[in-house]
Amino acid sequence: MTETVSGSAARRGKGARKGLKVERIFTKPGVHPYDELTWERRDVVMTNWRDGTVNFEQRGVEFPDFWSLNAVNIVTSKYFRGAIGTPQREWSLKQLVDRVVNMYVKTGLENGYFASDEDAEIFDHELKYALVHQMFSFNSPVWFNVGTKSPQQVSACFILSVDDTMESILDWYKEEGVIFKGGSGAGLNLSRIRSSRELLSSGGTASGPVSFMRGADASAGTIKSGGATRRAAKMVVLDVDHPDIEEFIETKAREEDKIRALRDAGFDMDLGGKDIGSVQYQNANNSVRVSDEFMHAVDSDGEFGLRARMTGEVVETIKAKDLFRQMAKAAWECADPGIQYDDTINDWHTNPETGRITASNPCSEYMSLDNSSCNLASINLLKFLDADGTFDIASFVKLTELVITAMDVSITFADFPTEKIAETTRDYRQLGIGYANLGALLMATGHAYDSEGGRALAAAITSLMTGVAYRRSAEIAGVVGPYAGYARNAEGHKRVMRKHAAANDTVRTLHDMDKSILAAAAKQWQDCLKLGEKHGYRNAQASLLAPTGTIGLMMDCDTTGIEPDLALMKFKKLVGGGSMQIVNHTVPRALEQLGYQQERIEAIVEYIAEHGHVVDAPGLRPEHYEVFDCAMGERAISPMGHVRMMAATQPFLSGAISKTVNMPEQATIEDIEKVYFEGWRLGLKALAIYRDNCKVGQPLSAAGKKEKDKPVAAEAPAEVRPVRKRLPKQRPATVTRFSVAGAEGYMTASSYPDDGLGEVFLKLGKQGSTLAGVMDAFSMAISISLQYGVPLETWVEKFTNLRFEPAGMTDDPDIRMATSVMDYIFRRLALDHLSFEERAGLGIFTAEERAMQANGEDPASLHDEDDVRHDSLAQSAEIARPAAVEAAPASANGARSSVEAIESRQGRTQDAPLCLTCGTKMRPAGSCYVCEGCGSTSGCS
Repeated sequence: MTETVSGSAARRGKGARKGLKVERIFTKPGVHPYDELTWERRDVVMTNWRDGTVNFEQRGVEFPDFWSLNAVNIVTSKYFRGAIGTPQREWSLKQLVDRVVNMYVKTGLENGYFASDEDAEIFDHELKYALVHQMFSFNSPVWFNVGTKSPQQVSACFILSVDDTMESILDWYKEEGVIFKGGSGAGLNLSRIRSSRELLSSGGTASGPVSFMRGADASAGTIKSGGATRRAAKMVVLDVDHPDIEEFIETKAREEDKIRALRDAGFDMDLGGKDIGSVQYQNANNSVRVSDEFMHAVDSDGEFGLRARMTGEVVETIKAKDLFRQMAKAAWECADPGIQYDDTINDWHTNPETGRITASNPCSEYMSLDNSSCNLASINLLKFLDADGTFDIASFVKLTELVITAMDVSITFADFPTEKIAETTRDYRQLGIGYANLGALLMATGHAYDSEGGRALAAAITSLMTGVAYRRSAEIAGVVGPYAGYARNAEGHKRVMRKHAAANDTVRTLHDMDKSILAAAAKQWQDCLKLGEKHGYRNAQASLLAPTGTIGLMMDCDTTGIEPDLALMKFKKLVGGGSMQIVNHTVPRALEQLGYQQERIEAIVEYIAEHGHVVDAPGLRPEHYEVFDCAMGERAISPMGHVRMMAATQPFLSGAISKTVNMPEQATIEDIEKVYFEGWRLGLKALAIYRDNCKVGQPLSAAGKKEKDKPVAAEAPAEVRPVRKRLPKQRPATVTRFSVAGAEGYMTASSYPDDGLGEVFLKLGKQGSTLAGVMDAFSMAISISLQYGVPLETWVEKFTNLRFEPAGMTDDPDIRMATSVMDYIFRRLALDHLSFEERAGLGIFTAEERAMQANGEDPASLHDEDDVRHDSLAQSAEIARPAAVEAAPASANGARSSVEAIESRQGRTQDAPLCLTCGTKMRPAGSCYVCEGCGSTSGCS
C-alpha cells in the first residue's frame, strides 16, 4: 500500500535507507489546495454574556466560506499567534496551517522520511488540504507552539512518577507546576509512597500519600488562580492494595460534606467562588487502580490484603466487597474516585520489559510508561460518509497514514517540559490518533448508539484506524528505524499486535457497511503483523480516544470523541451576533437513510424543533426512536449503553477512552457498583461516573439558580425559534433623498412606535424594471430580517465599505464619500438608528463628531444617555424578544449554549460548569467539559 525507495537519509550519510513514497489522495498536481477554496474575511468579536465586556476582538480574519462562525472564533482567539494589533499577528487560517505544516515537512525532509522532494511536496499539500477541510486536527499544543519562537511542545498528555523520598516528592510538585503553567495536564501513581501505617528510617511514622496530595493540590490551585483560564488538570492514582486506600477513597467525599456545610452557612461555594479555595483536593481527578485479584475477590465475596510499600507484607485483611462498595459510595457522593483496571491495562502493554503502566493522564485515555508524554490528533469521521451513505474506506486509510506520519515526525522536533519526559518519549514515540463525530456518524447511518449494529460499526472503524496506524508505523520503522526501546520489548509488542488482530476476528458484523470496514481492517492487521515482523515498529503506542473538546469545535464536529449526540437540537451562533437553536443536520440525513420521504422528513424535523425529541413525531415508526437517542433529553442513553460502546472499541486502542458515564440523580450505589464491575468484566481499561447533582460546588447558570429556588416542572418549554415582530399599520417613517456620484435615490425607513428600525425600502432614480425588482426584493429581505430580530448593526457591518459603481461624492454632509450606494445607505441608517457607542465601534461618525475628534475632544459628550436610540433587536427585547436569536437574553430562561437550551426544554438544570473565560455553560466532552462559546476546556485538550 505504501512504496519505499532510496531517500534523503542516504544523502545525509546514514546509509541507503528507504524513504516514503507519498501518494496524492485529495489534491491535484500543480494546484495548491488553498486555491480550490473560496476564502472570505470575517470579524471576530467575543463577549462575556455576564457583563457584556469584550473578551477578544480581531477583525478581518480570513477563513474558508464553509467554516462556521464558532470554528472561526475559536481558532482566531485560541490558536492565532502574535500580539493583536501588530503586523506579527496571524490573521489567516493559511498562515496558521502553513506555520505548523511547514515545520513538519522541513523536519521530515531533514530526517529522511520522504523519498524525494516531490514526495515532501505531496505530503505538504495533502496535510494542508485535510486541515483546512476540517478532516482532522492535531491537539491544541501543536497549534499553540509549532513554528513559533516558543518551545515546540506538541504533547497535551503527561505521566509523571514519584518515589518514596522527599526529593522525589518535591520534584513531583515542581514538574506538575511546569506542566500546568504550559496549559497541559499530568497524572501519576502515588503507590510507591509508604503508608501512614509504616515507619520512617528515623523511627517516626510516615505521613502517607494523601497528606502529600494536599500540598500538590494547593500548588495546582495557586497556579490556576495565577492566570490560567481553566483548572489545573491532573490525575492521582492509588493502588487498591495500598494501606491508605480507604483514606484516599474518602478524601473528596469528606470535602464534599465540608462544601455542603459551608454553603448552608452562607459561604460562596460555587466553582470559582471566593470561598471554594478553602476546600482541599479539588484540583485533581482521583482513581483507584484495581487488580484482577481484587475484582475476583469482590465477585466471590472474598478477603483481600493491604500491603506495606517497603516490605510487601500484608498489614490488614479486609472484605473486598466492602472496599468496593466504599468506592461506589464515594463516587455516588462526589463522582470520585474513578477506577482503572491494572491487569487489563498491562496485558495490552507493548513495553513490559521497560516497566509497568501505573498511571494515566488526567482524562484517562493516555496510559503508558512513567515520565512520558503523548501527542494527539483526531479524525472527523463524518467527513468520510459519502452522500450515498457509504463509508469511504480508501480515503480514511490514506488519511490515517498521513496523520500518523506527521505525528511521528513531530516527536523529532518536539520540546518537552522535563528531560526525563523527553528521553522516554523520544525512546518510545507514543502517539495517540483517535476520532471525533462517532455519535453523528452512527445517527446519520441509521444506527442507534446503544445497539449491536452501532457497536459493530464503531468497533470496525476503530480497528481499521489502529490497524492502519500500526501498519504505517512498521513502514516508517523500515525507513528511519524502530523506536529505541523496541529491541528489548519486541516480543511483548508483537504479542499485543496479535491480540489486536485476534480481537478484529471476534467482531460480529450486522450490515454491509461494518462488514466491509472490518474486512479492510483484517487486511491492515495482516500487513501490520507481516511488516512488524520485518521492520519492527516506530511507535510504542498509536491510538486512543481523547475528549476532542476544542479541536472538535475547530472541526465543526457535532459530537466529541466517542460520545453520542448531546441532543437533537443544536445551538448555533449567527454571524453578526446572537444565536438560535436548530435541529441537528444529522437528523434529516438519518431519516433519509431510514427510507423516509421528504415530506415526512420535514414534518418530523418540524416536530423535533417544537418538542426537542422524537417521541410521537408524526409518521416516525417507534422502532426508529432509538436511532435518535442522545446523551441528554427525553430518551437519554442508559449508563450501560455507554459502557457497552466503550467495551466494543477498547480492544482496538493502544491507550484507553476519555469518557464519563453519566448517571441520573436517582441512581443508587448499587448501580455504580454494577457499572464498575461490568467495566472490568467487559475489558475496559478505565471508567469514571458522574451522578447528576452529586456535587455542590458545581456552578449553575443564572437560569439554573433560579430554577433551584423555584420549581419549574410545570412551566411550558421556552420558545426557541425566531419570532417575527411586525410593524403596526401606522408607523413613523423618514424619507431620505440621496445622491452618490450623481446617481440619485430615495430611502424610506419605517420604525416601530418605540423607535426601533423595522423596515427599509429603496428606490433608485432612472432605473430599469430589472434593477427596480432587485432593489424591491433586497428591501423586503432586509425588512423581514429586522422584524425577526437580526440587529441593524449586523447589516451595517456587512454592507459598509462594499465597493462598486456608482461610487464617489455624496450630497450628505455627514457622509462625504461612499464606496457604493449600499455603503452610503447603511452608513446613513447607522447614523439615524444606532447609538453613538455602537457607531463608534463601527467607525461611523457624524461631521460634528469627526470635527471634535480632530480637535482632541470626546464626541461622546454630545450624547445624553436618555437620547440614545437603539436598534431593532434591543427594542424588540422589551416587547417580544425572540429567544432563539439572542446571545444574552434578559430572561433567566434564555439559553446561551446547547446545554442551557436543553435545560429550558427539560425544565431542570444539568451539572455542567460555567466557562471561566466567557461565562457560558459548558458541554460534556469525554471526561472533561468544553465551552461552545470560546473553546476553553476543563481539562487537558
